[in-house]
Amino acid sequence: MNIVPLLQNLSRLAMLTGMALVLALPAAAQSIRVKEIAAVQGVRTNQLTGYGLVVGLDGTGDQTTQMPYTSQGMANYLQQLGLTLPPGVNPQFKNIAAVLVTAELPPFAQPGQAIDVTVSSMGNAKSLRGGTLIATPLKGADGEIYALAQGNLLVGGAGASAGGSKVQINHLSAGRIPGGGQVERAVPTPFALGETIDLGLQSNDFTTASRVTDAINKAFGPGTASAVDGRVVRLRAPADPNSRVAFLARVEDVRLDAAVPMAKVVINSRTGSIAMNQAVTLGPCAVAHGNLSVSISSTPVISQPNALSTGGQTVVTEQTNIQISQDKGSLIQMGPAAQLSDVVKALNSLGATPQDLLAILQAIKASGALNADLEVI
Repeated sequence: MNIVPLLQNLSRLAMLTGMALVLALPAAAQSIRVKEIAAVQGVRTNQLTGYGLVVGLDGTGDQTTQMPYTSQGMANYLQQLGLTLPPGVNPQFKNIAAVLVTAELPPFAQPGQAIDVTVSSMGNAKSLRGGTLIATPLKGADGEIYALAQGNLLVGGAGASAGGSKVQINHLSAGRIPGGGQVERAVPTPFALGETIDLGLQSNDFTTASRVTDAINKAFGPGTASAVDGRVVRLRAPADPNSRVAFLARVEDVRLDAAVPMAKVVINSRTGSIAMNQAVTLGPCAVAHGNLSVSISSTPVISQPNALSTGGQTVVTEQTNIQISQDKGSLIQMGPAAQLSDVVKALNSLGATPQDLLAILQAIKASGALNADLEVI
């Protein structure tokens, strides 16, 4: 008896059985860290803004006759330096531009720390390239000064014009000063106050809040974490600041299985972009979509007078042709799709453009066949 074919058949059967088992097993849950889905409440950035002047421009500044606040701002600055302009004098500054300076004050920033600032023109300056921002106080929402900005601008663009022609690359009316701001005041945070610390989840999800609580209690012991609601998880933290920092560092590295997000389809009506997550499913439905197109063409027609006519003129007229056509729209049956790949295949079978899919998805959602929330941005 030849056992070689028998062994080969058994080997093929084992391979097919193994492949069937792999396909039958559910996909492994994605493991994420707490720091990727949550942040400590109260530890946040603060927006700063201020009004300033950029000097040293090569004749590309504001036209002060149209932007009077540029001259007023420069006059106020000169007055602080002890220079007062004579009455009735209105200098025309061509190398100065009025700007708005913005920055973000990071959490735990201390006086003397350097931060990046962004400078944007608020007038009709042609370019800020080569300019220098003079000392500008940056204020918070409470009106207090938290930083002081000054320095040379970095503008990532270039341009030239001559004889009515102009060439420009990138943007010339905004720039950035790396490390151009200096923190003058620290913002108090509730990080070291109280016996508890609240973790704020990025999304309101009760499943994620429960899993974060269970994972932290498993790593640090029962009672360490408790879920307040679907977004906040409260932690019992050490009172000593050094121990509290070490405790939070360990909490941020705790791993847990990511929860399956709520099924959602996001549509951008301005660009025609469509995005959907893996939880989107589709019920059985039938879709018909036809296109109605209207084309208008205009052809110039020249009419000339006869050769022997007197006083005749050549006239150009327009001959307009309007056509209306409607493509046939067949009814396509779409079966149930339990996975994202099946939903994509079903939608692609319609042969519709992204703009047409916007209307089709809204219609499918209204019919109850799309098992997902539809969000239009």
